[in-house]
Amino acid sequence: MAIYHLSVKLITRGAGRSATAAIAYRAADRVPDERTGLVFDYSRKRGVEHTEVVLPSAVAESAAWARDRVRLWNAAEAAENRKDARVAREYEVALPHELKAQDRVQLVRAFAQDLAERHG
Repeated sequence: MAIYHLSVKLITRGAGRSATAAIAYRAADRVPDERTGLVFDYSRKRGVEHTEVVLPSAVAESAAWARDRVRLWNAAEAAENRKDARVAREYEVALPHELKAQDRVQLVRAFAQDLAERHG
């Protein structure tokens, strides 16, 4: 039987988290944090099937710089000044293995695009 899961979590400075650390871990990538000077390197992490940056279609051309994960998440960190700021939201989606990998990617991409369009 197919089972799915969705949860939404806030990434807040008050909880000691940063958007740059979170995205480095989720994407299994190396992301330097310009605000703190720390470098988060999870490039050896295994098991990440797919990563991409989804932008609202209205700004996809003018904000092409945001396709660079490092620039995007450092900009998100720089946009917030408060020590208890909410810098990002994390949507955790688990889909059944009964779906092909290509179908899972398409389904999550459509979900992410809908969120991007709705919230800008």
